Amino acid sequence: MSGGSRQGRAVFRSGSSRTLPPPRRIRGWFRRNRRLTVALLLCVATGLAVQQLTPAPEATVPTWAAAKDLPAGRVLAAADIAAVEVPPGLLPGGSLDHAALEGKQLAVALRKGQLFSDSQLVGPGLLAGSPFGTAAVPLRMADPASVQLVSPGQLVNVVMTSGNGYEQASASQLLASAVPVLWTSAHGNRAGQWLDAGDTDGLMVVAADPDQARRLAGASTQGKLFFVLVGARPG
Repeated sequence: MSGGSRQGRAVFRSGSSRTLPPPRRIRGWFRRNRRLTVALLLCVATGLAVQQLTPAPEATVPTWAAAKDLPAGRVLAAADIAAVEVPPGLLPGGSLDHAALEGKQLAVALRKGQLFSDSQLVGPGLLAGSPFGTAAVPLRMADPASVQLVSPGQLVNVVMTSGNGYEQASASQLLASAVPVLWTSAHGNRAGQWLDAGDTDGLMVVAADPDQARRLAGASTQGKLFFVLVGARPG
């Protein structure tokens, strides 16, 4: 009996020595892995600091941009138009959706990534920002090839020459001074929204104030029209 009791007590003591309370086991693990513990705590602290310092992502809105460099006069196809996301403050006025862009003709050249707006297309949008009453006036030059020398945005003086130099003495009259060119037939073989289908050789569209528009209207039927390139006024 006594031997059995001692054996039982020995087994009990042996088992008790192997069992440690949970807090002691945790402290022992930290002592054995002190460097790993410090590294983990530093990683957590760094992550929290980065999260606090990182600004919240800025809100964006969808719009459309040139998918590649595009020349003036190009009729836009689906492959020319790319979807982009930009901050609301960078969205240009007169932005258009994809359906309104496809099939339209560019009045100006665009670099890859430039955002589209109606002021870049052949059509009424070219008058965006012009003074009230400004009109888009189509003119047919006497020398059709001369329109290849001018690009949209340049300023021209429009001169009408009457008479033939024989029976009628030739005379020149300045009809409009420093008017901006909006479109020329040299930058595309379509008249877009400006004119009906037909022969567009030698055509130019300029922005004119009411007085200039009155003098320019029908001028090509009264004489021969020519233009002279002029520089922009200072300021």
